[in-house]
Amino acid sequence: MTAGNLTGPRPGRSAGRTFLVGTRASTLASTQAGTVRDALIDRGTPAELHFVHTPGDASQKAQTPVARIGVGVFTETLRNALAAGECDVAVHSFKDLPTAPDPRFIAVVPPRVDPREVLVSNGDLTLRELPRGARIGTGAPRRVSQIRALRPDVECVGLRGNIDTRMSRVGDGPEDLAAVVLARAGLERVGRLDRAAETVSVTDIMPAPAQGALCVEVRADDAAAVEAVRHLDDPVSHARAVAERAVLATLEAGCTAPVGAFSTLEDGVLTLQAGVFALDGSTSLVRTISGPVDATGAGPGDAHGGGEDDGTDAGEGVVHPDPQHAAAELGRTLGTRLLEAGAASVIATAGPL
Repeated sequence: MTAGNLTGPRPGRSAGRTFLVGTRASTLASTQAGTVRDALIDRGTPAELHFVHTPGDASQKAQTPVARIGVGVFTETLRNALAAGECDVAVHSFKDLPTAPDPRFIAVVPPRVDPREVLVSNGDLTLRELPRGARIGTGAPRRVSQIRALRPDVECVGLRGNIDTRMSRVGDGPEDLAAVVLARAGLERVGRLDRAAETVSVTDIMPAPAQGALCVEVRADDAAAVEAVRHLDDPVSHARAVAERAVLATLEAGCTAPVGAFSTLEDGVLTLQAGVFALDGSTSLVRTISGPVDATGAGPGDAHGGGEDDGTDAGEGVVHPDPQHAAAELGRTLGTRLLEAGAASVIATAGPL
């Protein structure tokens, strides 16, 4: 998908308008959206935040597991608000979006921050230093499966809520947790990295596909909005995120599945590693692929699983003219290799936490 066939601003909205940047009201979400608002303003585009309440906000307060309330609970309402013209720009944590492309929107990906996990622990102990039987807070099957593989002697406890709520559970009392696992990106964005005892290696806990990346969406029929966000796109971050999410899409797994991915893009070569993990820690399938991806001079497009197919072969070792297509093809190839190694059965047997 490209920005070349846009029809102009939605009726009733001036091309010189103040752009409304849609976001949830949580500290992390509004901070992320605030960086987009500020970047627009810095380029001379008037912008302000617009808060959208989602059903997922109430489910967090009730500590309802994400697996029970459904994938996309935090993004669907925001996308609907964008589609309806309630806001002009929507800012998501890219890892939370469905992998299926949505033709209603054009997306850009700002520069990505460190995608690794961090451990916030009592006494600033690392994951390997925690005592036997330690209770670790995390509700993500991907994290649980890898923690159990590394430390089968600890207990993983389901946990939801905002960053401060999760970190407040760490202590030395009988009801406290010894540690919680969080995305480093969240702590970095809200200025709380000082609480991290350890940034966990990707070989210990592989991040979620596209973790640390934001996805900024605008309506595909809003030429003024597309033009306003163009400069936010970082082609390297965009290609890496697309490659990782293409693995997830190929596996037909949701964002709560025990699937991890991590990529680098240096000197025109994208190296992608992805894994599927059994919830009990007994099995891990990890594969790696590398291929040429030229991310210089790329622009915004379909950020969800690669752009539309233009008939060009983008197999491993072949340079595709569109870096998102090339990155997506690498991700699909790696996903296929994981399926051939038995990934579907590992995912199917993951079961509830």
